[in-house]
Amino acid sequence: MGSHGTGNGVPSLLSAHIQSLLPQDGTRESLAQSVIPSILQGISDIAKALHDAQDVTRAGTANSFGDDQLNVDVISENHVRTALARCPSVRVASSEEDPIERSVEHVAGTESVQVGTEQYTVAFDPLDGSSIIAPNWTVGTIVGIWDSGQTALSQSPASSQIASILGVYGPRTTAIIAIRIPGTPASCLEVGLGLRGIEDCVIVRPSIRLPSLQSITPKTRYFAPANLRAAAEDERYMALVSHYIRSKYTLRYSGGLVPDVVHALVKGHGVYISPVTGASKAKLRRLYELCPLALVVECAGGRAVDPVDGTDILAREIGNCDERGGLVCGTAEEVEFAMKGLLG
Repeated sequence: MGSHGTGNGVPSLLSAHIQSLLPQDGTRESLAQSVIPSILQGISDIAKALHDAQDVTRAGTANSFGDDQLNVDVISENHVRTALARCPSVRVASSEEDPIERSVEHVAGTESVQVGTEQYTVAFDPLDGSSIIAPNWTVGTIVGIWDSGQTALSQSPASSQIASILGVYGPRTTAIIAIRIPGTPASCLEVGLGLRGIEDCVIVRPSIRLPSLQSITPKTRYFAPANLRAAAEDERYMALVSHYIRSKYTLRYSGGLVPDVVHALVKGHGVYISPVTGASKAKLRRLYELCPLALVVECAGGRAVDPVDGTDILAREIGNCDERGGLVCGTAEEVEFAMKGLLG
């Protein structure tokens, strides 16, 4: 299903498909016509920049969390910010590289656009997996869209985060889009982005599902054990990993959060585990990584939980931009089994 540009630069088939997933009362027109397409264009621009960035180097700066920044981190941040500047309904944004919620500086001429009650906050990780980009492995972008024009903090993630997007930069550039508006069915789809970005957008999979194991018998079962060194210090994690090996699960772990979770989504089965142990503290940021990923997984019919206590990732409000956690996500039954092993 190809999508070609319209006069305003928004592909008609893509925006029409997204609009069909939203309430039909016109209350989410900007989300379908402006916010999601602009972010997808930003993802395409990042893909082009990464293709041209043959020299991956330290930028000589660090983000507010103290993490050293690469030149590609800064480039990716700028492209997402530029995309958001084209969206009058996006009022506030923050990122893992600049983790302070600030008003968006919009492109000249858009400030006067009437946005009404449709106002959003965007929280994003511009380049997830920068530690594996030097060997040219697949990396990604993570974006969460919140139904508030003021903040994403102290909101209910389960109801206030209404959409998320995962950009995937590999041999192809793709994006996973999840949408869950209260009162409407959840949806998850995959699009491909060509050389012209949003103008070449193709809907690859109109619906992505992680079906119940009761409804399918997967030929191959997949597991992705993050921080495998933690198994040396945690007997329960070691026992869980050993179970997967003895049960002939196929290992699919790259060290990149986005590609490893997307692998399960595309294959229709899998479990991703990023444990929290006494020696291995939680490192995934809830606002910029966990909540957007959890929405994608839930919209696909899977589960995403905290490995410490098994609660849903989206069940707790986020108190600050640096709040962190672990992650177990994927096929619902696989998540349940993993949690039984981790919690004993």
